[in-house]
Amino acid sequence: MTFKKSTRYSLYAAMEMARAGADGQVTVTQVAERYGIPVSRLAKIFQQLVRSGVAVSTRGVRGGYGLTKPPSQVTVLDVIEAFESQRTTHRCLLAEDGEADCADFTLCRLRKLLDEVDETARCTYASVTLETLVGNRPQQDLELRVVR
Repeated sequence: MTFKKSTRYSLYAAMEMARAGADGQVTVTQVAERYGIPVSRLAKIFQQLVRSGVAVSTRGVRGGYGLTKPPSQVTVLDVIEAFESQRTTHRCLLAEDGEADCADFTLCRLRKLLDEVDETARCTYASVTLETLVGNRPQQDLELRVVR
């Protein structure tokens, strides 16, 4: 399963909001500098996180973005679904955009395998919270920059 760049950036943003804690906020600039993401692109990502109900924004001098729920209640899947379109159950993972599915998908073993793998991945993402993802990690790990 591959993700769009905006999904990856949204996961970074969500992790930073989780690290800030229940009362903390992060700014677009802070996250952009940490991960080397263009500020204008990240601002749009934060807006989408707000629209999807994952984040809330606060205006003003002490403003920024925070999670709408505690990190223990926000899953990785919550963030992913804000940016990745839901796959239709009867849509083959092998079919490209606009391409028709095979005639008899009920007999396709490859499709059944891909559907199972997709469901397993979704369940895994749904089982991992942001709290688990950011957890208690050494400060040295927190200071590493992500290479794009």
